[in-house]
Amino acid sequence: MLGAFSCKKDNSASSSSTITTDQAADIAASSLAENSNGFATVTDDVAVNAQGISSVNTGLTVNSTQATASVHQECGTTLTDSVTRNITADSVTINYFFKYSHTLNCNSSNVPDNLINALTYKGSFDGPRLTSTNTGSANVTIAGLSPTATNFVLNGEYKRDGSFQSKVGNKASGNSHIDIVGTNIMLSKPGRKILSGSATISINGTGPKGNSFSYTGTIVFNGDNTATLTITGGASYTINLLTGWRARR
Repeated sequence: MLGAFSCKKDNSASSSSTITTDQAADIAASSLAENSNGFATVTDDVAVNAQGISSVNTGLTVNSTQATASVHQECGTTLTDSVTRNITADSVTINYFFKYSHTLNCNSSNVPDNLINALTYKGSFDGPRLTSTNTGSANVTIAGLSPTATNFVLNGEYKRDGSFQSKVGNKASGNSHIDIVGTNIMLSKPGRKILSGSATISINGTGPKGNSFSYTGTIVFNGDNTATLTITGGASYTINLLTGWRARR
């Protein structure tokens, strides 16, 4: 199930020092997908915690690999937790450590309303198309904790910095900075599936020989575990949010 790859041939680079749009899409896919502990992993982690809190907030215990051991939390308090993920499957290896803090805000009736989540992480990802070692952070707010809310709604920013080595095309390597800002991302209750929403993404850094590169784009979440990435002035791609698989549109 794991892996980031494309069903079409990469666009060729004009020189060995170029980071192509396809390689930028690979970096974007690894920054989004659950199998590489990307943005979709963060949305699921915070939704797990929010889901437990919204379920009467009575100390429900959930799987500790989902970034929380207990979801009982008092209004106005901040709790911290962490999770380590070391997984090898289907030619993909991930090693990540996440540290979360969760601040619970309630409404005037002391009913849980939203959860502000701050995250730092570090680790590495080795897939069929890309290898990266990185650190990062995220600050996201998830609303809709009230039992009467139909879905969760998430807004926030996810960042990733580190080194990468492409395994396709000109096999370029370098350093990158990724910034994803999500807006009104709707997740189902209780399934936590991303139903809709959008984001902007910027990818910049240095490639071979120290040459700089910079890409920006938009992301639309399609509601079927995929997202459409459109690189400004470039191609569009379909990205599987579970596996990291991506294909040119």
